[in-house]
Parts: sequence; C-alpha cells; structure tokens
Amino acid sequence: MNDARVRLRYLRQTISLLFPGPGEARPYSLLPHPLLPRRLAPRTWWHPCGKVMVPSGEDTVETYLSEVLDLPVRVVLHVRPARRVNRKPILEAHGPDGLVAFVKIGDTDRARELIANEARTLDMLAGASLKTVVPPVVLHHGSWHGLSVLALSPLPVPDRASRLRVGHGAIPPGLLTEAIREIGALSGDRSAWHGDFCPWNIARGPDGRLLVWDWERFATGVPLGFDALHHFFQRALRRMRPAVAARACLAQALPILAPFGLSAAEARLTAIHYLIVLAERHAADGHEPLGPPARWLSPVVDAQEVLV
Repeated sequence: MNDARVRLRYLRQTISLLFPGPGEARPYSLLPHPLLPRRLAPRTWWHPCGKVMVPSGEDTVETYLSEVLDLPVRVVLHVRPARRVNRKPILEAHGPDGLVAFVKIGDTDRARELIANEARTLDMLAGASLKTVVPPVVLHHGSWHGLSVLALSPLPVPDRASRLRVGHGAIPPGLLTEAIREIGALSGDRSAWHGDFCPWNIARGPDGRLLVWDWERFATGVPLGFDALHHFFQRALRRMRPAVAARACLAQALPILAPFGLSAAEARLTAIHYLIVLAERHAADGHEPLGPPARWLSPVVDAQEVLV
C-alpha cells in the first residue's frame, strides 16, 4: 500500500477518534490541495477527493479544546508520513483571531510516552533562564477519551518571504553552537540534548534567538555535541544513503565538535557513540528507517574498533 493510501486510511481513523458520535457532517479540506503550488506540495491522486466529511457534535476534540483553552476553537489536522514510528495526529487550533496552539494527540502508547516527556521537558524549560533558545509553552496537557492531549503555544516562525530575505534557512553557525551549548547545560553535571535537533525543528526567530520545537526526545547523560552531530547527520541523510551519511558524520566529527572543545580522538569517539545511540533508539521504537544497522552502522563501528 502506497504512502498516500496509508495516509488517507489513517486520516479516516483519526477523524473517528477526534470527532466521535453522531452529528451533522461538515467538510474538511485535504492537503495537498489543487490550489497549493506544486513546488510546495506535489499533487497526488487524492486531490479529486477534495473534501472529507467530518462529524460535528457536542463531544469532539474541538469542544474539548474550546473548554481547556477558554475560547471557541476550530482545528486543522495534519497527517504525518505513513511509516514514521512516532506518527501522531497534529492539530492547529484556531480561535477567532487566528492560530492559538499546536496540539499533539497521543493515540498510541509510544506517542503518549513521547508527549509526556515533551510536557515534562517544557515545564522544566519554563523555569530555566534561557538566553539563546526559545521553546514553546505548554498551554494544556491532559487526557480526553483515552488520548493524550498536549497544546503548545505557536512560536513566531518567520514567514517564507522573511526567510528568503535573510537567505533560505540561514542560521548563523555561532547561533547553533550557542543553542546546543545552552541545551547541554540544562542538566547540570550531566550533559543534555534536545534529541531531534534537525533543520526542520529549528528556526531563527525575529529577535535573533533560536526557536526550537519538538522536545519529545529530550534526554540527559549524553556527551556534549550529540545535537550538533544529529543536525549534521539528518541533513546528510537528505542527500546521501545512510551508510555514506554515517561515514560523513564520522569524517566530519572534528569540525562539527571542535566548537565544544573536543579533540580529534574525542570527537570521533563521540560520533561513534551518537550513531550507536541512534541505532538503539530505532531498535527500541521497533522501526529501522535507515535500514538494518549491519548495513549503515556496523561498517563504521568496525573500522573504529580501537576507539570503542
């Protein structure tokens, strides 16, 4: 079954969870949409569907969010890629004056665990003295119909025109380094990492600080620099096969980690450690997005046996 079919099936299942029971149906727009430029969302066979009918009633996720956020809410539902292990419904909650929250729905045990970790992390960050990093604020964390619900404040992400004026995705290397260092210092003696510090989870804010979202994978007790390696590796995976990207991560370990004071030997060892931790994460999730570790990880580790 192709990705589009899986997404549509998951969409129908999600709608039945979030809009249960009887009620008059109302239209729900689908994206990608025929009016959206191809360069932003390539057209697929599902465009002729046009609309999905969504039940409306007194007991829906919209009525729940309206109560906990204390204003009338309408939601837009995002359906994530079909084969992501951490896939979950993501809602945009819109009030009378526009977007008021992004809402994550925990519909599986793993999604609930990740959402709970993000809520704990953001509560901790709310009390931290952050100078470089700007995380979302938890507006609500609760349970509805057995589903975890985490509502987060929107971050002031620059619009596309603003990004183009300063250069596409332009984030000064120094800002990335300071953000990673600040995150690393959050746990005192034990270094911390965001856990998914990739280009699509960060943006330069209008005040020059770094906006950072998706804190589900935050953890402590890791070497400083894991976030820098993850940022490099995820970018490399967009243009390289996993095995090549893993070798590049190791080859570039020193320039990646030199800003954090690591020697060449320390940098290579940290890169190996990071790749192993990432493979362990995939194993714990029961999903291998990069393929079997024997193909992309083992050749790199085996070549560095003397270090590990």
